[in-house]
Amino acid sequence: MKVKVLSVPVWDQEQALAFYTEKLGFIKKVDLPLGEDRWLTVVSKEEQDGVQVLLEPAPKHFEPAKIYQQALFDAGIPYTQFDVESVQQEYDRLVGLGVAFSVPPTEMGTVNIAVFDDTCGNNIQLVEMR
Repeated sequence: MKVKVLSVPVWDQEQALAFYTEKLGFIKKVDLPLGEDRWLTVVSKEEQDGVQVLLEPAPKHFEPAKIYQQALFDAGIPYTQFDVESVQQEYDRLVGLGVAFSVPPTEMGTVNIAVFDDTCGNNIQLVEMR
């Protein structure tokens, strides 16, 4: 069994694509029309055959998903996390691009974390494993 796709609910697929590619540095992998929405995935530049992040317009079509996503966001709970080599370097780079962080780089035992707003309804956590 393998993980090939990780779904992240987004309010607006076009806005999410811009944020995830222009700010976070992912690249678009798949973009297929599905009625008024798309099967839209991005991947890490470093692992282009790795796990795809599906920018899914789920909250628009399923009210419980919208409520769940908003509750996580309001509580400051990250929807998912991305591993990085250096949380401090990514934090500095992303702040320079205007990304808003709710948690600055913080050491927590054997990891360093930071949490940012993806502008599409999610808190995303950066994690540096040491």
